[in-house]
Amino acid sequence: MAIEKLTVTTTPEKGPSPDKSSKLDLIDRAAKFELPRSKSEKKLSINKQAEINQAPIAILPTVPAWQVQRAQAIDKILSEGLNEIFLKMKPAQQAEFKLKGEETVSKINFLLSQTKVKVEKIISLIRGWLKLVPGINHFFVEQEAKIKTDRIIALKDKF
Repeated sequence: MAIEKLTVTTTPEKGPSPDKSSKLDLIDRAAKFELPRSKSEKKLSINKQAEINQAPIAILPTVPAWQVQRAQAIDKILSEGLNEIFLKMKPAQQAEFKLKGEETVSKINFLLSQTKVKVEKIISLIRGWLKLVPGINHFFVEQEAKIKTDRIIALKDKF
């Protein structure tokens, strides 16, 4: 099959210029004509439309007051007797110890919220937190973890 080359030449018309309404019709028809989009372009345009249509809404999780009180009680139990040790640490160690302590409090609070309390998990969380203290005795860690766990378990019935 031979392919023919087709050339089209246009010559400007010498007549009256088209009126404004015909120009608007051409613009409207051109605006309606869209080139096919790729899937990623379609997703982007849908996402942009969704962002425009929706106002930003900040959804903050609400925590019941009793859980906040229980978390404060857990924090108080964990921090008892460790003030001097904490003050002897370097600032970097203090920051790490404090961060790990806050994580431990939130995890223990979550564990107490469950129906079946996993005591061994609470002991391991406290033990892992206390091991951050430099030069601490292994037996002291075990003893403190068990004492603090017993006191925390007593909170389950209180809150």
